[in-house]
Amino acid sequence: MTSMQSAVRRRRAVAAAGAVSAGLLLLSACDKPTPRATITVGDDSVSSEASCFNEDDKTLSTSERESCIKDTDIESIKVDPDETVRFGVDPEIADKGWTILMNGRPLTESSTKTYRTIPGSVFFNAQYGASGNSTKVSVQEGEDAKVTGLWNFTLKKDS
Repeated sequence: MTSMQSAVRRRRAVAAAGAVSAGLLLLSACDKPTPRATITVGDDSVSSEASCFNEDDKTLSTSERESCIKDTDIESIKVDPDETVRFGVDPEIADKGWTILMNGRPLTESSTKTYRTIPGSVFFNAQYGASGNSTKVSVQEGEDAKVTGLWNFTLKKDS
């Protein structure tokens, strides 16, 4: 009986060790959430993790950025052109500097603040490259030569 109990205990120990190892493997495979960018209009807001992000401060290639800006599975928010659009970013993004892009082109200068505001009318004004009733807006982390992340949103005209 003793050898049988010993074998059962060994199998249980091996099974427990296997379960712990599998759990650790699953945890190590999980991606750490990226910093978040948020857009607020009036009482409504949308927040998103990055569409593209290199947490090791590696620069996104030009082709990665172009592909990322074309992402269509993104958050959207309605914007009354008379409202103010508020952009907020996590301090991790602000520390590296960030720029607001409109349809892939810089709309603002780089900033290290965590919060910026822009009149809603800008996003539907042809003078700034807008066309139609929706505009794609991106938050770009880093400078042109060293972009490390992009967050994309769609602003839909609400009048």
